[in-house]
Amino acid sequence: MKHDHPSLLICDERGKLFDHPTLEATGMKCGRFFRIGPDELIKLPPGSRIFMMPGRAPVGYDPIIKDFVTLDKYIFKNKSKRCFATAAFTPPGFTITHNASFKETADARQLPLFSYGACVLYKNDIYVTAVRVDRERRHDARFINIASVKKNIKKVKAMLRGNRLVRHLEECALAHCCPGAQNFFLGRYEGPLPSSPGCNARCCGCISYQSNKRCPATQPRIKFIPTPEEISEIALFHMGNVKDPLVSFGQGCDGEPLLSADAIEKAITLIRKRTKRGVINMNTNGSMPDSLQRLLDAGLNSIRVSMNSVREPYYMRYYKPANYTFKNVLRSINIAKSKKAFVSINYLTMPGFTDSKDEFVALENFINAYRIDMIQWRNLNFDPVIYFKEMKMSAPSSQMLGIREIMNILKGKFPRLLTGYFNPTLSRMRSSRAGR
Repeated sequence: MKHDHPSLLICDERGKLFDHPTLEATGMKCGRFFRIGPDELIKLPPGSRIFMMPGRAPVGYDPIIKDFVTLDKYIFKNKSKRCFATAAFTPPGFTITHNASFKETADARQLPLFSYGACVLYKNDIYVTAVRVDRERRHDARFINIASVKKNIKKVKAMLRGNRLVRHLEECALAHCCPGAQNFFLGRYEGPLPSSPGCNARCCGCISYQSNKRCPATQPRIKFIPTPEEISEIALFHMGNVKDPLVSFGQGCDGEPLLSADAIEKAITLIRKRTKRGVINMNTNGSMPDSLQRLLDAGLNSIRVSMNSVREPYYMRYYKPANYTFKNVLRSINIAKSKKAFVSINYLTMPGFTDSKDEFVALENFINAYRIDMIQWRNLNFDPVIYFKEMKMSAPSSQMLGIREIMNILKGKFPRLLTGYFNPTLSRMRSSRAGR
């Protein structure tokens, strides 16, 4: 490396990685390019994936001409061939701060539902523009023993005969490699309770259903509504095996769980008749406040509301709600807070949007107004170019504050606001509320 800055990583048509000998690495936000400094990097976390980005030419920075350069071709083994941008997909617990830099070519198609962090060569190793937001190993594949998962599936199926949710979770664990389902069969962490085959939103980046087929869904949706008995049986089994139990409605293989409120309300009643322990959580879009109130009255004590933005126009453009409004979402948050439930937002994070000045000011005002308990900084797994087109949003570079920077500002202004990636257990909630 001939300079002190991280080097641009590119790949050939077979996916072989190269570092460019003269170009510096760059990152992208809202279609704008940025030089990347060492202080913006972390070493590529275990469990990450490096992607070749077909139909996308890499963009680097040339320190000699002091400008950004798009590489259409590069010399591979004395032959001029096409080269492609590369990106890093980080594991759960890490939030990217810049997207990979690229220019689309004529053959570009919509990217699959992943996040695309800028990855670079630095100090003879691969680094990524990201920040660690959660140190739990809940979804760390290095600590999930698939042989044990398979062994325990047989045991659970024998104990809970006829329960369709067990068979569904088996498919999630083995066919779709869902760590939530795998952890259920390992008797630890958060127990999944998928319950809703339908949804009342048409999210651009929905991982369980893509009506336009522009990109494949990554997690097939459950095809039935379980009975209250099936749900409660799974929940009680998990809560009986975990020291600090947590179970959650609204999984990756779910639609919107509030659409199954009748079955869920009865299931929660059955659970709470047997135990007052632990957390019953719902990951929801918050679209049906009256139904949510019923569930809170039955014993639901935590919700995580999914939001890409706390500003109504941008929320509506991403979620494309059917038969509910942004005001319904805000009312649901108010109701949950009035019932003393723990309220998180699943803040779908996109560099250049989330850290834009206008969005950050709106987020500060939102936290002040609704006194939420937690932000879960989750990457928005979606093609970044198409995202900004859908949002109809553009911002100058000077208006982008930085993902790491806004996180630090919020920590200073809201010291009791919990941040992370995973839904918290009851003990963590209590520690947070006590200000520790």
